[in-house]
Amino acid sequence: MIARPLTLISCSLALITNFALGAESKRDDVRARVFVLESESWAMGGEFDIFDDGGGEVSGGARPQTAEIVKTVRDRCPTLVVTRKEQRADYVLELQHEGGKVFLRKNNKFAVYNADGDAIESGSTRSLGNAVKEACAAMVDDWHAAQTMER
Repeated sequence: MIARPLTLISCSLALITNFALGAESKRDDVRARVFVLESESWAMGGEFDIFDDGGGEVSGGARPQTAEIVKTVRDRCPTLVVTRKEQRADYVLELQHEGGKVFLRKNNKFAVYNADGDAIESGSTRSLGNAVKEACAAMVDDWHAAQTMER
């Protein structure tokens, strides 16, 4: 008769332990969510002929890159989830690409904001991929620091 209550207690303890460990592993599986602001990139170009008739043309306009930014974030930051719902995001990524290719010019500017709206990182790079890489590192570091503080 004594063996049965101990078995029940052992099973109960095992279930509680498994539940607690399961809850802990679920917390580890939680990934930060990032909302990517709409890209407002512009490109301008043109040419003029000063020798013949002096005419020329200029063209340009919006060149949004939001989908490319989302793709790059997903490729380079597999530990983050890109969300379309800003209210569910832990971070907001703003990335602006200036049109034109000037050698050695850093034309990709980024800023990362946390859920409180505070800027946690900003910078500029020569390539979109490097801008995303730096923004990703800032979000992942901040996320891990916040998770460590919660425990």
